[in-house]
Amino acid sequence: MADRKRIKVYFDGGCRPNPGPIEVAAVMRGVANVRADLGSGTNCDAEWLALIHALEVAQASGAPAFDLLGDSRSVIDQAQGKARPASPADQAHLQRFEKLAEAQPPARIRWIKREQNLAGIALNARHPR
Repeated sequence: MADRKRIKVYFDGGCRPNPGPIEVAAVMRGVANVRADLGSGTNCDAEWLALIHALEVAQASGAPAFDLLGDSRSVIDQAQGKARPASPADQAHLQRFEKLAEAQPPARIRWIKREQNLAGIALNARHPR
C-alpha cells in the first residue's frame, strides 16, 4: 500500500558529444523538468547531475515520499552504496547527492530499462532525428 503513495520521479542525463554540453531531465507526475545549463562533462557526470536534479525536484514538490528511477546502473549502484565511486568526479557527485538527501531522502532509488525511462524519452524528444 505504501508503494502506491510514493511519487515516482524518473531521471536521465546525457551529453552530445561525449564529453560535451550536459542536459538532464526529471519527470514527475507527467511533467518534464529539463535543464541544459549545467556546463560540460561526460555522460557519467550527466547521469549524476540528473539524479541530483530529480532529488531536488522531488524535494521541492513537497511529496512526503518518492522513488527515483533511472537507467544508469552504475550511478544507481553507487548512490545505493552497492558500488564504490568509479572516479574522483563520481565521489564528488555522490557526496553532493548524500548531502542533499539528508533533508529528505528518497524511499528508493531503482534501476529501470531505458525504454521505460520517461526522462530519457523527454530528452530524446529534444533531438529529433
